[in-house]
Amino acid sequence: MTATPARPRPVALLLPGQGAQHARMAHGLYRTVPAFTDALDEVLDLLGPDGAAVRTDWLAEQPAVPLDDVRRAQPLLFAIDYALARTLHAWGVRPAAILGHSVGEAVGAVLAGVLPLADAVRLLAERIEAIADAPPGGMLAVAATAEAVIPYLTEQVVIGAINGPQQLLLAGPDPDLAVAEAELIASGITCMRARATSGFHSPSLRPACRRTLAGYDGVELRAPRTPLVSGYTAGELSAGSAVDPGFWAMQPAEPVLFGPALDALLARGPHLLVEAGPGQGLSALARRHPEVGGGRSAVVPLLGSRPRTPADDLQNLLRAARAIEAEGHPVSPYHLAPA
Repeated sequence: MTATPARPRPVALLLPGQGAQHARMAHGLYRTVPAFTDALDEVLDLLGPDGAAVRTDWLAEQPAVPLDDVRRAQPLLFAIDYALARTLHAWGVRPAAILGHSVGEAVGAVLAGVLPLADAVRLLAERIEAIADAPPGGMLAVAATAEAVIPYLTEQVVIGAINGPQQLLLAGPDPDLAVAEAELIASGITCMRARATSGFHSPSLRPACRRTLAGYDGVELRAPRTPLVSGYTAGELSAGSAVDPGFWAMQPAEPVLFGPALDALLARGPHLLVEAGPGQGLSALARRHPEVGGGRSAVVPLLGSRPRTPADDLQNLLRAARAIEAEGHPVSPYHLAPA
């Protein structure tokens, strides 16, 4: 039996964003895990009739609106990330730091106390409406360094995310992105389309983002109560940035620096990185980090990469709970009961 560490590594939440969505994600937790169900319903109920339509499509075998559409992916990712984080809270687990990717940082802002959930959900809805009217585009996962892709960049096609030393996302509108994709393939550089129908984290979304600024009028933004390591500043979020409406409003058009942000988080010391969201994309990135590979930090995803049945979701969640408990973090026995 593995001994429980004398001093548990502090928990850091990893909250995934656009691209992590997949069909029937987290279905097995809905109406099965009370904390998850209540929190997810709270988010979708705040969206009103649109939230009801999102829930219906999420649970449907054949959704009316495709899951990768911004009107489905964004609210569902927000709701599932938030619901999993609240499930951890119900277990008694309190994160020492939070790192979100793309819309995951908006969830992190709520969890860290920067703004109330109701305001965050309203602003999310306004963001979705604005982005839905933006030019169609996408994101392209590229296995190359930032320097290697410079010849393929344009005013519209940019590096939308740096996830690791050779793990990038290019972003932009179509047909510009399609041209870059063809050129990369012709040059022998491995790339593939990510799950997005908008050019997230590229200049094509700047006009849409600017239209959402007015929605922050009257919103009381606060400094984080829990350290929030920002994927946009690649460091701990300052009080000044936290209370700046422009910082939050323009995020969908700005590049995500997840790799450098993870470096900054793990430079603070060993952590237990808990991915609270669908899939294991951020866990896979974190496992490649030297601090994790060397055993100083560890990774626990709450869900599987692609569960085959709803029962898999619950089994994966319970497995994660036991792994967190084995690290020395007390977890409510109720939530560890066999399925």
